[in-house]
Amino acid sequence: MSRDTIGKWLAALLILLVSGAALAAQKPQDLVAETTDKITKILANEQETIKANPQRLYEIVDGIVAPQFDFVRMSRWVLGKYWRKAKAEEKTQFAREFRILLVRTYAKALNDNYDKKIKMLPTRKKKGGKEVIVRTEVQQDAGFPIPISYKMYLAGDTWKVFDVSVDGISLVANYRSSFAKEIRAKGLPKLISRLAARNQKASAPQGGK
Repeated sequence: MSRDTIGKWLAALLILLVSGAALAAQKPQDLVAETTDKITKILANEQETIKANPQRLYEIVDGIVAPQFDFVRMSRWVLGKYWRKAKAEEKTQFAREFRILLVRTYAKALNDNYDKKIKMLPTRKKKGGKEVIVRTEVQQDAGFPIPISYKMYLAGDTWKVFDVSVDGISLVANYRSSFAKEIRAKGLPKLISRLAARNQKASAPQGGK
């Protein structure tokens, strides 16, 4: 192997190492801060559009947060034993509808506070630093700030969100008991159908147009 070839291999390896280090170096709180800042700026600029077309709010938030959220893990946890019993197509359908429900709920919380200052609080580490809780506070004009926390885990070199708590209420845990009760009474397919109908209604144009 020639010196030129060796040099090229070393250069390529150096680029990979530097790129990997850059990815690993991004802290979870930095990811949350950057993502939240990006979303709130877009929301601030598109309020008129959102008022005329509420579906735009979902499109904005889903387009930005989707790469950072692990919706399959959320779905698996919220269904518990029913996830293990579900068919592959049912898992896919539920994860899709649950994602829409979660993003809409999260989007509304963001849109209600897009013009408020968000304070980053100290991050809490769990499981040897492989999981963290990134804590934030949304400052209010009057009254106490609203806490929004993000539970995240390290997947390779990327931090993924697997739960969001707004004002102390977990968006995922909030549905676990009610979904289990509904599945016991009517079955998972009925739950999926209800979520799909709810999501479809929420995305329908307002005012009958």
